[in-house]
Formats: sequence, structure tokens, C-alpha cells
Amino acid sequence: MADNLFGHHISKQFNAELEDIRHRVLAMGGLVEQQIADAIQSLVEGSSGLAQRVKDNEIKVNALEVALDEECTQVLARRQPTASDLRLVIAVIKTITDLERIGDQAEKIARIGEQLAELERPRNQYMELQHLADGVKAMLHEVLDAFARMDAEAAVRVARRDEIIDNEYEAVMRQTVTFMMEDSRSIKRSLEIIWAARAMERIGDHAKNICEYVIYLVKGKDVRHISFDEKEAAARSDR
Repeated sequence: MADNLFGHHISKQFNAELEDIRHRVLAMGGLVEQQIADAIQSLVEGSSGLAQRVKDNEIKVNALEVALDEECTQVLARRQPTASDLRLVIAVIKTITDLERIGDQAEKIARIGEQLAELERPRNQYMELQHLADGVKAMLHEVLDAFARMDAEAAVRVARRDEIIDNEYEAVMRQTVTFMMEDSRSIKRSLEIIWAARAMERIGDHAKNICEYVIYLVKGKDVRHISFDEKEAAARSDR
């Protein structure tokens, strides 16, 4: 679908520049995916080594954001793209911002994991957080796949899952508050769990944002601040 959307330009160099941008966004996304996986594993297992790897990768993610932003700026200045090419550049600029913020949330989870490693571990080994993390990891992976395939309808399906993430987040919050009320000794650990869950919920929000950028990229329609049914109609339209 990407070839059909962007076609081919007279300048082979321009083609190469656009493809390089797309590939580097996906590489950045893959690195952020690894950050999330390492962060939640470090939290569940109390691994300081994994937490440090998340922090190290955050430096790489930040560098990729800066480099891609500069590359997009150069394309805008030198190529003055129009139509779908311009939408690609705009969508990339927005996407890498959300990816960088997802990386920030992953680093936050890793830091919380280091704090929790110093406390007594619960019987369930933070399985409620593991389940929530699995959901947001799947969202990010699938929206990156939708970006790679330029699949607007798939992006809408992924965006709908943010409601599930929100519901699971609220369930974790209710459960954790109950634990605090029943046992004051769990308050410190429970507060850290709340902050970790909040970070995961924010990752879901950022993944949903990327879904909206994919729809804009493919269909040329701004679908922010409208209902999921309207997003779905936009994704299915013939433009």
C-alpha cells in the first residue's frame, strides 16, 4: 500500500529520503517496544540491569527523535513536498514525538521498578501490571505494523483498544486503593504501583495518537477529537 500511496518521484534521491525516514521511524518504534518490555520485566523481576538498559536506550531514542526531526525539516526545506509526501513528513514528526514520550514513560516504569525492588514483593508478583503492560505493548506493536503497511482500518482497530486499556487501568487503581485501605503497610508499594499503572495508561494514549496519525497519513483526514465510529468511517472512505 505504501507504494500505491506515495508512488515514485522523478528524483530517486527523494524516493530514498522518504523511504529512509519511514524505515528509521520503524526502527525507533522497535527500540521503544524493547524499552517497554525491559521496563516491565525489570519491575516484575526486580532487575536493576534491565532498568539500566531502559535508561541507556532512552538516550538512543532521544537521539533518533532529534535526527529524524532534522531530516524531516531538511525535506520540507529542500523538497517542498505536497499531498501524500507532505502528510508523511507531518505524520512522522508527530509520531516520533509520541514515540519519544512513550520512551519517557518506559524509563519511568523502570525507575519505579528499582524502587519496588527494595520493598517486600506481593504474592501475585505484580501480575496486574504485567497484564496491563501486555495490552499497551500489543497496541504499540500493532500500530507500528499499521504504519508500516499504511493500513488506516487496522489503525482504527488498534485505537479502539485504548478503551480496554483505560478500563484495566481503572481496575488496577480500584484494587490498589483497596489494598491501601485494608493494610496501611502496603501504602508505599501501592503508590508506586499506581504510578507505574498510570505510566502504562499514558503509553496507551500515545499509541492511540499514532493510530490517528496513520489515518491522517493514508486518508488525509484529521480524526482527532471525533468518535471511534467517525474514525472508522474516515478510514474506510475513498478520500
